[in-house]
Amino acid sequence: MTTRERFQRMYEHKEADRVPLLDAPWGDTVERWHREGMPENVSWVEYFDLDHVGYISADISPRFESRVIEETDAYVVVTTPWGATMKNFKHATSTPEYLDYYVKTRKEWAEAKERMTPSRDRIDWAHLEKNYPVWRERGDWILGGLWFGFDVTHSHFIGTERFLMAMMTDPDWAVEVFNHYLDMGLAHLQMALDAGYAFDAIHWPDDLGYRNGTFFSVDTYRELLKPVHTRAVEWAHARGIKAHLHSCGNVMSFIPDLLETGIDTLNPLEVKAGMDAVGLKKSVGDRLVLHGGINAVLWDDLDAIEAEMRAKLPALKESGGYIFASDHSIPSSVSLEGFRRIVELYRELGSYD
Repeated sequence: MTTRERFQRMYEHKEADRVPLLDAPWGDTVERWHREGMPENVSWVEYFDLDHVGYISADISPRFESRVIEETDAYVVVTTPWGATMKNFKHATSTPEYLDYYVKTRKEWAEAKERMTPSRDRIDWAHLEKNYPVWRERGDWILGGLWFGFDVTHSHFIGTERFLMAMMTDPDWAVEVFNHYLDMGLAHLQMALDAGYAFDAIHWPDDLGYRNGTFFSVDTYRELLKPVHTRAVEWAHARGIKAHLHSCGNVMSFIPDLLETGIDTLNPLEVKAGMDAVGLKKSVGDRLVLHGGINAVLWDDLDAIEAEMRAKLPALKESGGYIFASDHSIPSSVSLEGFRRIVELYRELGSYD
């Protein structure tokens, strides 16, 4: 089976040859694997013969000036196209430290919004011309990337505390931001479709939870963000395209409402935050494709991760509807040989033969 055929079977909630795998190692994880013997000119997906997934996206940012403010051997401080000042370590993958934001009020938002208008030069057409025929000939699953919602707004654009306060004190502003991001994303994905670059699912990151629960109440979600999520899903479904939401943290209390938006897939099912992938399989697995749910904390302990996979994967793969992955991404504590063993075990347990 091709990757695309394998994914399609999961979305039909039917068995395939095996469950597909869609995950993401950290940058320094890949660096480690190269040091440990993976050839430099071969991607990790090709090296382990895993599922190929293409990605179509656009730059919807205000295109503020990007510049380096400070740089050392260990880290770099930059300004981003979103107007944030960000510190990132060079040789260790971590969450960036956001030091400041340009957009803090409606005034700066109006300036940013004026700069956020659809244009063809926001899509890397040369990349698509080169890679899209390969993706289709090989039978890849192709995602159309969106960038909207609470997570990307608070973390990359306005700031967490500031934006959470705005959601309470100026909810119309929050909704305007959500909708304009989405308008920009959909306008550019439609450009890609009109140019003949089809994709199988929309995908967007919108972390709604943390370890102990959600960032805001179900009522707030229903009032401010759920209609925007629903609009994205309806746009996709009207074109025969699936909808794949990435939301870290514990979002169990949002599950009924997320189902009502019509999303087809939920990822990453973060174990350490309290997400119960096997429980979700039993309760909503006939309506929702589950992606992830294998505790990343355990991936550097082969005995522990084997026990985790043996306990979960047979149940999660039943009747299709599952995509194998860690419950976020693959950390650099995982060696090349350790990951090789995980892949071997995944092929054994994830097979439908």
